Amino acid sequence: MAEEGTGCKPAFGRVLLKLSGEAFMDSATSQGIDPDVVGSIADQLAEVKDMGVQLAVVVGGGNIFRGMAASARGMDRATADYMGMLATVMNAMALQDALEKRGVYTRVQTAINMQEVAEPYIRRRALRHLEKGRVVVFAAGTGNPYFTTDTSAALRALEIGAEAIIKATKVHGVYDMDPMKYPEAEMFETLTYLEVLNRELEVMDATAISLCMGHSLPIIVFNLFEEGNLKRLLCGEKVGTVVCDEK
Repeated sequence: MAEEGTGCKPAFGRVLLKLSGEAFMDSATSQGIDPDVVGSIADQLAEVKDMGVQLAVVVGGGNIFRGMAASARGMDRATADYMGMLATVMNAMALQDALEKRGVYTRVQTAINMQEVAEPYIRRRALRHLEKGRVVVFAAGTGNPYFTTDTSAALRALEIGAEAIIKATKVHGVYDMDPMKYPEAEMFETLTYLEVLNRELEVMDATAISLCMGHSLPIIVFNLFEEGNLKRLLCGEKVGTVVCDEK
């Protein structure tokens, strides 16, 4: 039976959405947070919540600060990574604000304690929020330097028992070459974890892929910025590229 008001029965009960910091970026300045863009993302997430899907989100911080880039220019790597974690908290707060303006109850949990602005990450509390229908936004990565938000997404997804990681991008899926540079690039409908690792495809970093492979957690890469894509994906339609154990 279709869920009332949505036109479909969700294909997943609980998912984790991975959002890069660049997804929040002001296209005019190529940095910072664009409230209109964040609002558009929040509209899609609110629509998903109406379907009854339990939704967690991991956000990056590349629109504000890139730890690896700063490290490459001489900054201490651990310091740079901690600064990147703080950038993810800013993005998480912006997303929380946009969601709550749309009537979606949201909690931000951070891997670095900052109780004045967000809850500390506590797995059982996160599960309770999800069960109560709240969106949980995980920020500050894993709380450790040298780990990316990709790895954080894989870790949190496994901890909360998500049925899939949904990675939002600005292209339709995973391609054999950069579709922005090469119009002849071909998109994969499905890939195995080993194919992603062996071909060094830019899905998620190797640590994240290995974590997902070890626990058979599927990854779906799709274009968040095509209207209705997220809802179609969660309704079970073929959207984007699926990375899993077998094709």
